[in-house]
Amino acid sequence: MPHQTAEDTRIPSGPARSTGYRRLFSLPGTRAFTAGNLIARLPMGMFGVSAVVMIAGSRGSYALAGAVTATGLAATGLAGPWIARLVDRHGQARVAVPATLVAVLGSLALLLCVRYDAPDWTLFAAYAATAATPNIGGLSRARWAHLLRDDPGALHTANSFEQAADELCFMLGPVLASFLTGTFFPEAGTLAGTVLLLAGMLLFTAQRATEPPPQARSKAPSPLRSPGMPPLLACFVATGAVFGSMEVVTIAYADAQGHRAAAGAVLALQAAGSCAAGLLYGSLKPAGLRLSRCLLAMAGLMTLPWLAAATAGSLTVLAGALLLAGMATAPTMVTAMTQVQERTPADRLNEGMSLVVTGLLTGIACGSAAGGWAADHLSPALAYAVPAAAAGTAVLINSAAAATRSSRRTADRHARHTGDRASTAPRDAPRNAS
Repeated sequence: MPHQTAEDTRIPSGPARSTGYRRLFSLPGTRAFTAGNLIARLPMGMFGVSAVVMIAGSRGSYALAGAVTATGLAATGLAGPWIARLVDRHGQARVAVPATLVAVLGSLALLLCVRYDAPDWTLFAAYAATAATPNIGGLSRARWAHLLRDDPGALHTANSFEQAADELCFMLGPVLASFLTGTFFPEAGTLAGTVLLLAGMLLFTAQRATEPPPQARSKAPSPLRSPGMPPLLACFVATGAVFGSMEVVTIAYADAQGHRAAAGAVLALQAAGSCAAGLLYGSLKPAGLRLSRCLLAMAGLMTLPWLAAATAGSLTVLAGALLLAGMATAPTMVTAMTQVQERTPADRLNEGMSLVVTGLLTGIACGSAAGGWAADHLSPALAYAVPAAAAGTAVLINSAAAATRSSRRTADRHARHTGDRASTAPRDAPRNAS
């Protein structure tokens, strides 16, 4: 039986095609790689909570736990584009599996260092090794982009599904980690996460029929040099600041209300709103919905938690506001990610999407710091101005980029018009002289 390739599984063109999500998963191999990817992606929402509980419980210091996890985020932001470049050049299976093994060893090393009371510096070194984890969501999006490259409508649906999957994993991951660490032993969350990560990645990379073909050393320019990419990545940094500040401020607000244990459930509602909106956005495919409108909607809805906290003073009202605010994030992320895929050279797609993750992580770190400062020095209610301001910053960045593009197009048209007039002048000169 001949080996099936990704070229064989592409969605054919033509009118007699199924629609929506059923259409995506009718392709051979897509259900299997999606299942493996979801299993591997779930631990991404578990590792941070598990590490904090494990380290703080053993060493009695949330400051140390936070510093260790922040180091891991910084290392991931630096290593991510480099690993993604290797994936583009050598293929997903050849790079992702060894990289995952390094990350698994890093998690197990952290577990052992905590368990056997190793020096604090070993915790930083071990957790930094987890930065080798491939961008799991990006690997899946790269497969969809390859399979559906001739069908923008289906690719929009796939990107919406992937964003909803991100929200689902980051909603369920902390809950599962909290359950495991609280019910069994502090290291249970990290241990279960490593098993899920390795098993899921092995299942995902085993689906070779849907894997994009590796590219030789790319001659295309870096995605950072693609037109429109720098301001787009800056928007991702601002969006990450929304996420990071919202999490810290909500925990502080719930604590001030005397219900700190409920903070996780309240934040889960925000993720649930985004997940539902992402699935709906993928099935409806609204025409003409541009990134500028998505960012404006996000900026508007991010004021709702601020208003709820400042006026109602109720955690229940805040939960409803977060549910509504979350509905703006998935459409914004899907639309922005689609633009990244369109502007990134095909043979550097994983690298381009990894830069998005770096931008988001940078924003999350900055937003967490800003939100924590506002909660300490202002008030938990007023601190909700930070995510609203971050969303407004994303609008300003996108508007400035659009204005710059418009002025450049105007200047180019003027230059072409001037050049055309100059080129016709010599032909007219003899007639005028006579």
